[in-house]
Amino acid sequence: MRFVELFLVVLFGILSTFFWCSGQEQLGAKYGVRAVSTVEDYKRTCQQDTNQCLVALKDIIPEVVLDIKYASEQNFMKKKMYSRAGAYLRLPAARALRAVQQELNARGLGLKVFDAYRPYRVTVAFYEQTKDTVYVASPRKGSRHNRGCAVDLTLIDLKSGSELAMPTSFDAFTPQAHADYPDLPKEIRENRALLKAVMTKHGFRVYPEEWWHFDYKNWSDFELLDIAFDDL
Repeated sequence: MRFVELFLVVLFGILSTFFWCSGQEQLGAKYGVRAVSTVEDYKRTCQQDTNQCLVALKDIIPEVVLDIKYASEQNFMKKKMYSRAGAYLRLPAARALRAVQQELNARGLGLKVFDAYRPYRVTVAFYEQTKDTVYVASPRKGSRHNRGCAVDLTLIDLKSGSELAMPTSFDAFTPQAHADYPDLPKEIRENRALLKAVMTKHGFRVYPEEWWHFDYKNWSDFELLDIAFDDL
């Protein structure tokens, strides 16, 4: 009897994994893209090239401040999209962001990160709720967040921990959020320009419609990923 129970438990686990993986493959197939969706495939890629590995920003930049909006209900979806508040980037992008933090520290400033790597399934959920492709990535291409090569962030004052004044809040789907929106107070324009300048210096490019969103320069070298945070 115990053998039968054990067999059924193992069988259930195998079938659950099979149907989950099939579902993730169908999700990509629905929009005509391929996203790495199994831990085994992801780990195999990392073994072949360590630059493909996602690294926790807190491990490589211990002093970085995290405010992961999608791990809470404080986001435009009004629900938790991540199981926990983590921030990950591919190794080269994480190292570049560390250089940004070091330069800012010399000015008495630092980074606060709102989002980084995002599983492909979350991008699909964003799109299917909004049907927008200006402020939300199309699942037919995937997001650079899905590649572990995009980061959403702002500047903070190290002494107070306060955010510097910026044009809008994170995820404001308005023209004022555009990276070149002109009708702003001088202080805000200068803060936005400083963030852009330091990020650009270290290999990131701002997304034109979102002052907080920066893509790592070599993002096209990396595949779309659909690996859950709990599996990293």
